[in-house]
Amino acid sequence: MNIQFKKGVLELCVLSLLERGDRYGYDIAASFASRIDIADGTVYPILRKLSNEGYVRSYIKESDSGGPPRKYYALTDTGRSFKQLLCREWFVFTKQVNSLITEEAG
Repeated sequence: MNIQFKKGVLELCVLSLLERGDRYGYDIAASFASRIDIADGTVYPILRKLSNEGYVRSYIKESDSGGPPRKYYALTDTGRSFKQLLCREWFVFTKQVNSLITEEAG
């Protein structure tokens, strides 16, 4: 898939995953890897940006498997509102693009 297509929607994908529950970075990256072809380190700059903007918060939690503690990310109320805004914009945009690319040549 074209890299430019992916860049614009990855923040929305991260926010959507976090809306379903708190996750750590590797877990988010693994969820992406099963659906979207992205580089391993792509998720962490997005998480850092979303955290700096107040859309997510992070906390450290001990691993259930006895491994090292993990840094988890959680959606803030501001992040939830931002995700809803991005979803509305995404659906309008994709509808417009689909209409344009499927329009009969006149």
